[in-house]
Amino acid sequence: MKHKKVLALVSVLAIIFLLTPICPADPDKKSDIETLRNTGEAFADIAAKVSPAVVFVSVKQEYTQRVPDMFFGDPFEQFQDDEFFQRFFGQQFRQRHQQQQQQPRERKQVRKGQGSGFIITADGYILTNNHVVRDANEIIVKLSDNKEFPAKVIGTDPDTDVAVIKIDAKNLPTAELGDSDQLKVGQWVLAIGNPFGLSHTVTAGIVSAKGRSKIGLAEYEDFIQTDAAINFGNSGGPLINIDGKVIGINSAIYSQSGGYSGIGFAIPINMAKYVYDQLVSGGKVTRGYIGVYGEDVTPEMAELLGAKGIKGIIVHKIAKDSPAEKAGLQKGDIVIKKDSKAIESWDNFRNDVAKIPPGKKITLTVMRDGKEKDFEIELATRESKVASADEQEKSAHKLGITVQNLTPELAQQFGYKDEQSGVIVTEVESGSPAETANIAVGTLIMEVNRQKVKDADNFWELVNKTKGSLLLYMRQGEYSKYVVIKLAE
Repeated sequence: MKHKKVLALVSVLAIIFLLTPICPADPDKKSDIETLRNTGEAFADIAAKVSPAVVFVSVKQEYTQRVPDMFFGDPFEQFQDDEFFQRFFGQQFRQRHQQQQQQPRERKQVRKGQGSGFIITADGYILTNNHVVRDANEIIVKLSDNKEFPAKVIGTDPDTDVAVIKIDAKNLPTAELGDSDQLKVGQWVLAIGNPFGLSHTVTAGIVSAKGRSKIGLAEYEDFIQTDAAINFGNSGGPLINIDGKVIGINSAIYSQSGGYSGIGFAIPINMAKYVYDQLVSGGKVTRGYIGVYGEDVTPEMAELLGAKGIKGIIVHKIAKDSPAEKAGLQKGDIVIKKDSKAIESWDNFRNDVAKIPPGKKITLTVMRDGKEKDFEIELATRESKVASADEQEKSAHKLGITVQNLTPELAQQFGYKDEQSGVIVTEVESGSPAETANIAVGTLIMEVNRQKVKDADNFWELVNKTKGSLLLYMRQGEYSKYVVIKLAE
């Protein structure tokens, strides 16, 4: 009996052993999978929350292009030996053809574009990029439910590439704006937009850098860099944190192929808020100005100037009759503080000053001759570049290109590391004088009419002074050459 009980117990234990997995599931792996599942659910919730406020923006721009008559060459060449034709029609038709060639016809062209935007008020105010809606004759906004509305431009700011448009609608879904100053490198972000016309595409990544400048995309740059996939058509869409709040406006990509290469740039939402408030209230952006031009101080500079170990910006130019000149600042001064706060870089300092209202006073702490000295400066109004921007657009149509400043990043990208100045061609209009002259995207223009090109503003200034034909000195890859371009009327 005793042996039977032992045998029964052994049988039960054997069954339990057979039913028990040899390698039990690792609790840590279960935890990892659950974390991934929760992350995916969080992304899905964010996308569902914000996507209804993201819109598709399509634009049309009409412009007039003067082109030769429809005939090319001599249409009567085949009849030159025909005595009958020459006697009765040849001279009359030939004269008419020559007149048509001398008087080109005007042809209306339509340029189409697309981008993204996001609704920030229930009555239809939308944030997007200036380059998405610039010079548009027609703007159509499509919502997530496929309803379409015509939009009007409330205001644009080319200096930051921010624009505000509005549709006539009510009770619209809105995106909540966050605080981009609180963003940290390494944090998760999502980009939502319409790349290549694929509506409401969601991509995820991290913030790979902050405070990116000298990209050459805008006058004032403080870009958030991200590896969330951004492609053409994403421009104007929101960059979102894990709380579902907008912390940036997706604006550009860094690419050598034209597609996504792992780096995208977004305008910080705090910068966009400042621009939005002014555009909505007054239709333009007013910025502070002190008239100082400078650059970051290097350790070598600081040591030679008797300020070893000091960080800040060195003043290399002061505008005549500017607030800085009136306050007593001098070339060679090292500015180390603004209102008792240490200055991180020239770009940050310049952006901060631009956001201060004209008429307000600031205190700059300067290192001069090894001693610190404070200067109180009352800000003036920075003159707007809107007028010059309009002239640039007219010249761009005549020439058929758009350009931007040569930056170290662009020089590296296109192989111009040994060049210090000039402009890079970023767009060439089909059928334009520039295309006829074989100018392509990536061409570096270094001279206009034998005058050295310093930057984009200087380039258009030189172009605007020219009537008839331009002599450009340019570089494409390893080769440099002179090219003559006849400007369109």
